Amino acid sequence: PLAAIGEDAVPDVDVGIVVVGASWGGLQALSDLLDGLPASFDLPVVIVQHRGKDAESLLAMLLQDHTRMRVMEVEDKQPSVEGTLFSLSVDEQVRFSRPSIDVTFDSAASACGSRAIGVVLTGANEDGARGLRRIVDAGGRAIVQDPATAEVRTMPMAALRSVPEAERLTVRQIGPRLGQIAGEKAAAAAAARSSKLKLHRGSESSGTQARP
Repeated sequence: PLAAIGEDAVPDVDVGIVVVGASWGGLQALSDLLDGLPASFDLPVVIVQHRGKDAESLLAMLLQDHTRMRVMEVEDKQPSVEGTLFSLSVDEQVRFSRPSIDVTFDSAASACGSRAIGVVLTGANEDGARGLRRIVDAGGRAIVQDPATAEVRTMPMAALRSVPEAERLTVRQIGPRLGQIAGEKAAAAAAARSSKLKLHRGSESSGTQARP
């Protein structure tokens, strides 16, 4: 059910993907979130927005107005691409919701573990709460829209009951926070690679000096 997931497809940083779930009131919340992402943000993002079975596939087009990232409808088993935002197509109902946020979050937790960030926004049911718990239990991060700022509080409140340690932010704070997390993790990964390279070079130098 999830595109942009896979060991070889996830970018080489500690946090490899962002998965966002939204329902009632989600279009405005998603637009505000994307408006707040830094222009340099390049992690793949998967958007799960509940919609009717017969709804026209306009979400990708509507979201494109709010981001420099390339927005596209997801296709099954599609590899992730840095700097790309994927919108899930209508899927079979799970717990009366389509597409299912829980199923998508479960996939992210299984495939990415600590490299996943789950975000739950406004909505009128509890989809996403269980999946967000799975992401955190796998070592990933959780961000939930402050229910007081949500058009419908049910979904973020359920997510906070399931993951009380999640960061609670207004939707306009979430974009900058995602940029901050991605930047910190990318810097840490670069430092780790640099350290490994120095150790490797030091080992090679010691080996050369030890030769008769």
